[in-house]
Amino acid sequence: MSNSATVPSLWDDARAAGLDEPGLLLYRSNLLGADLRITNFGGGNTSAKVEARDPLTGDKVTVLWVKGSGGDIGSMKLDGFATLYLDKLESLKGLYRSLDQEDAMVHALNHCTFNLNPRAPSIDTCLHGYVPYAHVDHVHSDAVIAIAASSDAERLTREVFGGEIGFLPWQRPGIDLGIKLGELAKKNPQFVGVVLGSHGLFTWGKTAKESYETTLRIINKAAVWLERNGEKPAFKGPKVESLSDAARREAALRLMPEIRGRISMHERKVGHFVDSPEVLEFVNSNMLETLAPLGTSCPDHFLRTKIRPLIVPHDADGADLDRLIDGYRDGYKAYYERCKHPDSPAMRDPNAVIYLVPRVGMLSFAKDKGTARVAAEFYVNAINVMRGASGVSAYQGLDEQEAFNIEYWLLEEAKLARLPKPKSLAGRIAFITGGAGGIGSAIASKLLSEGACVVLADIDEAALTEVTAGFGNTFGRDNVRGVKMDVTSEAAVIAAMNQAALDYGGVDIVVNNAGITISAMVEDTTLELWNKNQSVMGAGYFLVGREGYRLLKRQGLGGSMVFICSKNAVAASPGASAYCAVKAGELHLARCMALEGAPLGIRVNVVNPDAVLRGSKIWQGPWRQQRAASLKITEDELEEHYRKRSLLQRSVYPEDIAEGVYFFASDLSSKSTGNFLNIDAGNAASFTR
Repeated sequence: MSNSATVPSLWDDARAAGLDEPGLLLYRSNLLGADLRITNFGGGNTSAKVEARDPLTGDKVTVLWVKGSGGDIGSMKLDGFATLYLDKLESLKGLYRSLDQEDAMVHALNHCTFNLNPRAPSIDTCLHGYVPYAHVDHVHSDAVIAIAASSDAERLTREVFGGEIGFLPWQRPGIDLGIKLGELAKKNPQFVGVVLGSHGLFTWGKTAKESYETTLRIINKAAVWLERNGEKPAFKGPKVESLSDAARREAALRLMPEIRGRISMHERKVGHFVDSPEVLEFVNSNMLETLAPLGTSCPDHFLRTKIRPLIVPHDADGADLDRLIDGYRDGYKAYYERCKHPDSPAMRDPNAVIYLVPRVGMLSFAKDKGTARVAAEFYVNAINVMRGASGVSAYQGLDEQEAFNIEYWLLEEAKLARLPKPKSLAGRIAFITGGAGGIGSAIASKLLSEGACVVLADIDEAALTEVTAGFGNTFGRDNVRGVKMDVTSEAAVIAAMNQAALDYGGVDIVVNNAGITISAMVEDTTLELWNKNQSVMGAGYFLVGREGYRLLKRQGLGGSMVFICSKNAVAASPGASAYCAVKAGELHLARCMALEGAPLGIRVNVVNPDAVLRGSKIWQGPWRQQRAASLKITEDELEEHYRKRSLLQRSVYPEDIAEGVYFFASDLSSKSTGNFLNIDAGNAASFTR
């Protein structure tokens, strides 16, 4: 957040009119969560104490509606709130005796559930329930956390907010902190909120609107104060200058696959690159080496960005990266050994999440694109916090032992255990040519459904935009990219593959699928027609194959390349000599690449479709007319003709080809290379022999 940017109120009385209390809570929550200057993605929570009828007795009871475990207040719906009997929640105070009961008290929250609501309560539930106000907000504003993460946070809280905001020193959230927060609010009716040291802000009000506007007012007050009082230039000014835009991109393109290869041996990682002004200001600054090792302060930041980032020189070579990454792992293992408890979960992935590159920007790597992007967003929050805190005081990261206790909290481990099992292609990145066509989009849909990130390359920009947007709506915009590419242009292919590496950190699956079909007897085949076939499907497959192979080799993770050839790669057809010849060449190119790639774990296989009419661009143009004329049937009879021609008397669809590609792209075929799979409903002429 830029400290000079105050947050405007977006409350609309007309929209709020007629909403019941849960509806107003949701409205307030979505407004707060929609602005990253107020709270980060998935961070913070909101609540309201609402009168309701007990479904069993019919008596009037007070119910705490509070954001449940997980979720994001900016996008949540009503079913994202946990609901608890407030009197039962209050009764937990009588059971609580000491800090070693904290986890047991979190489990006891389930016994307070109202109306059998399945949404699990979060660890912040008691902090909301014990504040004696109807509406409570908890957010992670960068401006407020900058004060909370200062070495003299309590003094600054008094100076910035006067007597309307209280202060509580850092303590892990739970019933004990909830009791302290509630008592502080009761004893100080002049307070409209409390700053939690190294954590965030709690504010409250008698109505939903009052709570919302109080939250914004306090955040803006902190932002304006920091802007006026913060040291200039931030971070004691620049130590180095940024590279040019092109040079930063080139450095990121070089580093991302190299880093990804080194940290993805056991679990594939997906990358994200940021070179925004606030990131460059920090990574180029005189205080980078001082502040970065301190790690983050807010638990939400820390859980997503790890104990600390790794600083990587922009010109680091392979040996440098080996030394830096191995050193980080050793440091993480030492941290685990220093801080672990007898019942701590086993050590998790020891690799860094955030990589700070002076002169270039920030790289982040995680199990999927969304997680990598959010981790980067959280570290930008941390940068903003460090800027604010170091400008008016001394920044203070979370104590190492406290950080470990959160990272390896048994309740956090239980939350991780409840996550769905990763899909078969989770963390994999696929590059598909002809991605906007029928077969290409079917392949993309299949790979996306199995958890892959997909880059669609196609020369048809309008179709590409439409297909990419559709997949973004279905599978999430983080997981799909579209890039216009002419497979016959070496520069375009190199640029498109580079874009995939910049967007996701590398590639694992390359699907060569772009193609054309033109039917002509050999005596009528012009050199122009012959060369066009060779250019798109000969040179095109070669260029995409070569650039994909180069990227796979740099990563050192192996990978899978799948060529979409044709029944005509192994069986000739009259009236299609140019097409048949180039398809045979594709098949043999794949075999050659399989030989060269095997020592590197790069598998190259082929799928041979036949007569995939439905949804295929190839069959929407002259080829359809030409094949119908050649067979002396109408165009409408083509699909039935090909169905009856097959041994199994079945039609072949794009989705069938996608299943074959998935087999070769996934670990199901980890021991297969140099092979081809016919998906043609049976054709004796194309049997393997």
